[in-house]
Parts: sequence; C-alpha cells; structure tokens
Amino acid sequence: MKILICDDEVLIRNVIKEYLLLDNIEVLEAENGLEAIDLVKREDIDLIVMDIMMPKMDGYQAVREIKKIKDIPFIMLSARGEEFDKLIGFDIGVDDYVTKPFSPKELVARIKAVLKRVKTDRSIYQYKTLVLDDLAHEVTIDGNLVLLTPKEYDLLKYFMQNKNIALSRDTILTNIWGFDFFGDERTVDTHVKTLRNSLGKYRDVIKTVRGMGYKFDAKEKSE
Repeated sequence: MKILICDDEVLIRNVIKEYLLLDNIEVLEAENGLEAIDLVKREDIDLIVMDIMMPKMDGYQAVREIKKIKDIPFIMLSARGEEFDKLIGFDIGVDDYVTKPFSPKELVARIKAVLKRVKTDRSIYQYKTLVLDDLAHEVTIDGNLVLLTPKEYDLLKYFMQNKNIALSRDTILTNIWGFDFFGDERTVDTHVKTLRNSLGKYRDVIKTVRGMGYKFDAKEKSE
C-alpha cells in the first residue's frame, strides 16, 4: 500500500508519515500540487492526503488534474472547515474531508476506511453487460467469459476506471507499461486494436481521441 501526503507544511507531513509507518504503509511526500501530479505519473499510489492551501497549485486544482490521469481516492486536509469548502471538495470527487487541527490516529482510521470502501466499490467495473470482476480477474460479456491477455486486461481495467476521460498515449504507457518502459506509443495502438477485437459488440466503446489517445465512452446515447 502506498499513500501520498501532499502538504506544504513539513511538520504535518512528518506527523502523518510517522503514524502511517507504524502500520507498515509506504509513504510518498509532495509539498505542492505540481509535485503530487508528477508523482502520480511515476508511482502506483493507493490514496492521496491532499492539503488545500498550497503554493504553485492548490489542492482543488491538483485533484482536478490528477483525476484526469488516474482515479485515485482523496482525503482533503484544510484549516478551513466551512461547509462551502467541503462541498467543493466532494463535488470534484474527494472521498473524505478532515479539518485541521486533526488527530493523526483518526486520520489513519479514515484512510483505512476509505481504502476499504474503495476496494469494495471498485472491484467490479461494469458497462451494460460488459463486466470486469477484478477480484476474480475475469471479464464477461452477456455472462460469457472473454479471454484477454494480461496487458489487454490491464488496459481495459484502466479505461473502465477512467470512463469518459480522454487519456493520452503517454499517460496510458506510463500507467500500464510503467515509467521506465522504452517502447513507443505505437505499443498502445497495437494493444487497443487487439482489445477492441476481443470486446466484440463493445469494440466501439473505446473511442479514438484524434491527436491525443483514447477514452472509454460510457455516455448513454439518445435514441
């Protein structure tokens, strides 16, 4: 498990880190939103604890930008506890909101609760009769098993985790093949082609975004 703490106050980062390490949780640190975005591109992060008021890029903007890259759960930290601030956070997809000053033990408990809820909620990804069961590591269409290569499975899961989000080829390469992959973007095109063939009647749900990459288009079309 890997948690990213993004806060411009080193003391707060150190306190949270100390308590997470007691539970053998790996911790990454960033002091502003831009650093957090860079880490998300390079690391497989399970949850982000994000401060709101930071230099260079605030927490709200950082959440919006990270959501374009990967669907990661967030807990927001803020010295401001007004209802309006919390509503903004929840509106952009934040999972929980903690007001400073806070109890480190309570924050760790909230982190575990969010991760448990996310694991339960996100083990099944579905679009109509296309179902990806991540616990069983199976994909079915109309109840029939679809045989995918490991990379096709990872690619489909990533698309379904980021429905309706345009994903660049570079972003896909980083998240599926890893930051150190030395191939080129044609690798993505090749695997998308074979994945589409495997999806049969759902092949067209993976749309090409001209000049950029691809997206899983889950928007319902009007008749």
